[in-house]
Order: sequence, then C-alpha cells, then structure tokens
Amino acid sequence: MSTKEQERAELHRAIWQIANDLRGSVDGWDFKQYVLGMLFYRFISENLTHYINDDERRAGDKDFDYAKLSDKEAGFGKADTVKEKGFYILPSELFVNVTKNARENPDLNETLAKIFKNIEHSAKGTESEDDLKGLFDDLDVNSNKLGSTVEKRNQKLAKLLESIGNLSLGKYTDHTIDAFGDAYEYLMAMYASSAGKSGGEYYTPQEVSELLAEITTVDKKEVNKVYDPACGSGSLLLKFAKVLGKDKVRQGFFGQEINLTTFNLCRINMFLHDINYEKFNIAHGDTLIDPKHWDDEPFDAIVSNPPYSTKWEGDSNPLLINDPRYSPAGVLAPKSKADLAFTMHMLAWLSTSGTAAIVEFPGVLYRSGAEQKIRKYLIDNNYVDTVIQLPPDLFFGTTIGTCIIVLKKSKKDNKTLFIDASAEFVRGGNKNKLSDANRNRILEAFKNRKDIEYFSKLVDNGEIAQNDYNISVSSYVKTEDTREEVNIVELNKEISKIVKKQSELRTAIDKIVADLEGDK
Repeated sequence: MSTKEQERAELHRAIWQIANDLRGSVDGWDFKQYVLGMLFYRFISENLTHYINDDERRAGDKDFDYAKLSDKEAGFGKADTVKEKGFYILPSELFVNVTKNARENPDLNETLAKIFKNIEHSAKGTESEDDLKGLFDDLDVNSNKLGSTVEKRNQKLAKLLESIGNLSLGKYTDHTIDAFGDAYEYLMAMYASSAGKSGGEYYTPQEVSELLAEITTVDKKEVNKVYDPACGSGSLLLKFAKVLGKDKVRQGFFGQEINLTTFNLCRINMFLHDINYEKFNIAHGDTLIDPKHWDDEPFDAIVSNPPYSTKWEGDSNPLLINDPRYSPAGVLAPKSKADLAFTMHMLAWLSTSGTAAIVEFPGVLYRSGAEQKIRKYLIDNNYVDTVIQLPPDLFFGTTIGTCIIVLKKSKKDNKTLFIDASAEFVRGGNKNKLSDANRNRILEAFKNRKDIEYFSKLVDNGEIAQNDYNISVSSYVKTEDTREEVNIVELNKEISKIVKKQSELRTAIDKIVADLEGDK
C-alpha cells in the first residue's frame, strides 16, 4: 500500500469511527451535516491561520502564530483578509481554540452558534457574501437530535469537535492526499450507500465523475470554465480540478442546485477542495424554469447526472415553448420526464468548441412521442457525438444500467459513435464499479472513433434517421454470443441414456415399494 493509500485508509477508518461513536439518536443522513459542518469549520480555521501565518513569516516574523494572538491584536488585517479569503475568523473563535476548552464550556452550543454567525457576517457587503450565506444553516447546535438537554447536546458537540480535531489531516501544505476533500467524498459515499434513495440521489460515484471529466477534456489542456446544471454536492465539477488541475479551469466552477441542503453542501465542498470563493459560482434554484448564469459566456465543459425522469412544468407553462433553450426542437420534454429538457438546456449553455457529457436514463434513447422529436432535432443537427451504455448497478439508489450522451456543436463527421460498456465493471462491495482499466477502454474507444467488434460502432446519422431516431446502443452494437456451441447428436444420445437410466430406477423403486407393501 502506498503512503497515499495508507493515509486515505487511515482517514476513512477514523471518519467511520466518528460516525459510529456519535451517531446515536441522529439519523445517518442528518448526522452527515454535523460531521461535514465541523470538518468545514476546522478547514476554514486552518486555511485562514496558514494564510495569515505565511504572510507574516514571509515578512520576517518567523515565530508568528495567528492562533495565539488576542482578538484585539488580530483585528488589524481584517479587511484585506476578507478580500483574499472571502471570510474572517477571530483567534478566539478558531476551531483549535474552541476545541481546547470545549468540555469546560457550559455554553458551548451558544458559543458555536455565535461563531458561525460571525464567520458568515464577516463576508457581509463584500464580494464573497453570496458564497458564505447560509453555509452553517444545517449545523443546528440547538437541535433535539443532538440530545434532549443543553448539557447532553454540549457533550455531543464537544466530542464531535475533539474527534474532528483528532483526525489526522496533516499539515495544510504537505499532504499527499487532498485530505479534507477526500474526507468529504468518503462521507458522502458512506452516507449515500446507507441512506439509499434519500442520500444516494445526490451522489455520483467518483469513477463515473472521473470518466465524465475525462470525456469532456480529451485533447484539451485547459478550459474556460466547467458547469453542472444539477450539481448536487459538486463532486462532478471538482473532478476537473483533479483531471486537469484547478488552475487549468481558468474562470472556475459553475453550477445550480434545487435542494437547499445540497446547495450548501456543494459550496462547502468547494471550500474543502481549496477552491477560493472567486473561483466558484454555485446558484440555488430550479435550472429548468429559472436558470442562473444566463448571461455568462458559454461553457467549454459541461458534466451532469441530472435526476432521472423527474416531473417538470413542461407544456402546462406557456412561456417554456418560447424559451430559447427549448424552442429549437419545436417541442418540450414530457411533463413526467424532464430528462431531455436538461439535455436541451446543456446544449444551449455549451460553447461551440465545448463538450457536454450527461448521464441519462436509458428510456430517453428510444421512447417515442415528444422525446423522439427532440432526438430527431439533436441527430439532424449533428449534436450527438457519442452514446455510451454503462454497466448496471453503478449508482446509489438505482440498479438500472444508465448511459452517457456526449454532445458537441462542432463535430468533424456526420456520424454518431455507440459504445457498449455494459460489461466493463468489477464488483466492489454491494455495487459495480468502473476500474481504471474499464475507464481507459471506454475512453480509448471514445477517442479513436472506430468500429470494435461487440464494443463500438460508428453509425451514419442517416441510418439513425431510418431507425426512427432510436439511439440505444444495443440497436447498433451487436452483443457477443458467449453461449457454448452444442453438438445436437451427442446431446440426444446423452438424453436417451438419462431416460433409460431413469426408467430402470423407477422400476427398481416400484419393486422396493411392492416388497414393502407385501411385508405388511
């Protein structure tokens, strides 16, 4: 095991321990908010301390430590700090100092509530105000879920602070893993798998996120910015920081999320991955009806795993058919299935040289009616680059085999590539997983755009039109027949032998039964 793997395993073990020790009365999915909230509080405390210490030590004060200053001494650099970091925390309110006295503080819940408010208020009236607003809302330190009395709540909070404080997240700078970000991802995956639908729908497994990021950045060293219109907790967006490097996403990370709690988690996730406030723009609201980022320049990379077959207003809202995102297709996605509305939205937000990779429910590939008309628009205008059939049981909350639709506005051919990756998986725990080898095989086929027997096929768009615009992979890629060839003559001989043997056995059994009857 590499140092990296060891660090990660150690971190995961410690988080698992915290979750088990402290959960008690708090439901797992709710409890996640507390662990993540405290993790976030520790992170921004250390992040800020490191930033200020670095500055002072560079200026010559080698032993400077912000955490040891009095609040009065610390006040001098507040405005500059907020400008740089987006927030401010007084030394007495830093995670490390509050944790030190947590057990002896009878008003711990009030202290924390006040600190969280102060951190949020430090951004008021500045550019980072929207990025910090409401970030601690889900960390309710006065909730009965933590305990029935203030004393019990404070005991739990103190234990939580200490446990998060003891997590070995290393020196802020010399870490081989992105420890805070990794802790966050692990927590999300852990709770998603145990929370079933309620948690899982907000979480896309890391290997799938990675594949989407790789698909949209083939042959690109950098992109202007990345976007996810149903961004959940932000894991898809953040994969670009890993695949390209965050400096190669020039203008940053953009997304929109309808669920308020998840919207908060997404912004926290950005901070935990050390994406500074001016490099992300996450909005709250319903993308289909009220899209943000309307006036921004189009995006080079779009990735998304939007909710499957979700309901939306569709044609009961007379304004939508004239919406420039949907009107080109001449028809709206059905009210009971918004999948292709998300697809049309992403196409509208995509730059001419950009790529969008969208996880879709398989029904959108072949269903008739309005969805067929939207597919006709997409194929006739040559926007569909590739359709990839994924293996079943990859995602939390569903076992169905989903697919990826890749959109481009500037293709070099008038064809669509189909890849059947339904067998590209390894079994990991109670889910299927894409291994590195699986991912690479899909990616190579995507790049090369050639026919590979039983795996990929490049199909002329005219042929798809003749096939009623059905774009399901199985219609174009033949599956290998892995059944054994059987010699029918030999099989018949074998059957005759079995029948004969059976008849002999039956005769013998009848004889035994008759003998027994006779002995009575």
